[in-house]
Amino acid sequence: MDVSIVIPARNEAGSLVGLLPKLVSACPGAEVIVVNDGSTDHTIEVCAKHPVSIVSHPYPKGNGAAIKSGARAARGRVIIFMDADGQHDPDDIPRLLAKLDEGYDMVVGARQRGSQANVGRGLANGVYNGLATYMTNHRIEDLTSGFRAVRADLFREFLYLLPNGFSYPTTITMAFFRAGYAVAYEPIHAARRQGTSHLRPLKDGVRFLLIIFKIGTLYAPLKLFAPLALAFFLIGTGWYGYTFATIGRFTNMSALMLTTSFIVFSMGLISEQITQLMYRPDSSRQSDPG
Repeated sequence: MDVSIVIPARNEAGSLVGLLPKLVSACPGAEVIVVNDGSTDHTIEVCAKHPVSIVSHPYPKGNGAAIKSGARAARGRVIIFMDADGQHDPDDIPRLLAKLDEGYDMVVGARQRGSQANVGRGLANGVYNGLATYMTNHRIEDLTSGFRAVRADLFREFLYLLPNGFSYPTTITMAFFRAGYAVAYEPIHAARRQGTSHLRPLKDGVRFLLIIFKIGTLYAPLKLFAPLALAFFLIGTGWYGYTFATIGRFTNMSALMLTTSFIVFSMGLISEQITQLMYRPDSSRQSDPG
């Protein structure tokens, strides 16, 4: 079986009713796996009416945990990940696979203008894409898209890195770039989701802010820490120049800024070394238990 399609689902029975028959029709012969993440609706009953496999969690573990469960169960050499909420069109799958056949290791469905849930979400994703582009020196068109095709063996190398929450697309994209694997983007149009979103604006807004820092520390820590260290150094030396010219003194504030500059830069060096260890080839990681 060459292609497996993994769909994480939590209380998405309403959208799966329309998605599954269209998916089975569009991708005959593909293995379809629905990961039921502790749903309390009729998700299992809906899936039972179609030729799909079901992997169930006894309680909600999170989108990333569902992705990992599906990746472990998949038998295909290529895995397609897509959402269960009706945003992703099964008819786009052949285009992702065609791009993969060109020699890429992962192809991401990049949502075009007008596909974002709201203006705020679009602006936030723009910030993430810009920061990731700076960190990787590669143009990132959609860092958080959950619609992607990937070579299964390479994806499983990074299961130990993936969080159980919603930020798995960010993590796996940065991991592939860091490891030197080829990543491509294929333009798609995402429809409005069906049902209620599981995202919580305040809590998830803070979480996505933390993702920005995670991007930096995950991929190239010095690119994040070095500019901060330089900023503190310039403030410290600038203030010292001012106080020396006006009162002839080296003040505590200058000492604090220069010390902070040294500490931040040292943290960057340590983080860089840790990151190198994280991406060191290790076959034992590929059998990540959880």
